[in-house]
Amino acid sequence: MLGVCMLSFAHVHANGYAQRVANHPEAEIRCIWDDDPERGRAASERWGAPWTPNLEEALRWPGVEAVVVDAVSKDHPWVIKAALEHKKHVYTEKVLTIALKDAEEIVQAVHKAGVKFMISLPSRTTPETLFMRQVLDKGWLGQVTLMRARIAHAGGLDKWFKGGSAWFADAELAGGGAMFDLGCHIVDVMRWFMGKPKSVVAKINNLTNNYPIDDNSAVVVEFESGALGVLECSWVQRRGPRPIEIYGTEGYVGRDPFGGVILSSTLLDPEGVQGLIRVEKLPEALPHPMDQWISAILHDTPMTITVEDGRNLTELMEGMYIAAREGREYRFA
Repeated sequence: MLGVCMLSFAHVHANGYAQRVANHPEAEIRCIWDDDPERGRAASERWGAPWTPNLEEALRWPGVEAVVVDAVSKDHPWVIKAALEHKKHVYTEKVLTIALKDAEEIVQAVHKAGVKFMISLPSRTTPETLFMRQVLDKGWLGQVTLMRARIAHAGGLDKWFKGGSAWFADAELAGGGAMFDLGCHIVDVMRWFMGKPKSVVAKINNLTNNYPIDDNSAVVVEFESGALGVLECSWVQRRGPRPIEIYGTEGYVGRDPFGGVILSSTLLDPEGVQGLIRVEKLPEALPHPMDQWISAILHDTPMTITVEDGRNLTELMEGMYIAAREGREYRFA
């Protein structure tokens, strides 16, 4: 049985991760750390595990081999590094860190510690995403020229962030608003599909003034391949599809607004597949990142998401915000 310590319940997904640990037949919550006493005591009562405000005590807790990090984004570097110094396996909420420098230090610390590390990027495990990855790997689109992705909700309009989640609207604690918190899902998928970024221009602004942080944004990334990526993210849009569209010199693949995936490729013409088709059979979803992580710890099974993926996400996010803040094209090193 894997002994897990929950490191903070600051993030809105923390209870969901705790539930996954509690439901897993080979894992259990053995202690809780939180620097907020009210939050820590509430979590202790809910999950039936002792709480401590002392991080060192939590990391030395008997029977704890792994930690789940749900601290505010600003605290990720020191909390994760402390866990790695104690050789604990780490599962962390996205993003890895706010700054690229911190992300690169964590990459080095993970390899030095020799532990299993997982960052929560569940969009990588869905059948639609996996199929699009297969299409790219098979070269059915020819040379990729453009990818567009959008994600949005009405959290800024309806003032979702209050009480324990108020920190989501504090740029110092969260790193950024809509694009940083919500947009990271499509930013990660785009970085995975399109490769290394070359430069970025961005408009990341505040439309409503409901919170002192960005709530509406549009970004254009140029990749080293020459392809372009268009990212749109908002907390102030109530309805609409969440497309992922990829175009190439020989075809197109993208999410169907009504579910599933649509594909068209001239390279499939010789196989008798012509026109725009709705894909009926998609790959099986991969296990949730949490389940991959627990299995890797206990059974040394492979994981499909790496700490380097977290580093790459931070690099692209940091570049976007610098470009928007300074009103210029940001070029990656």
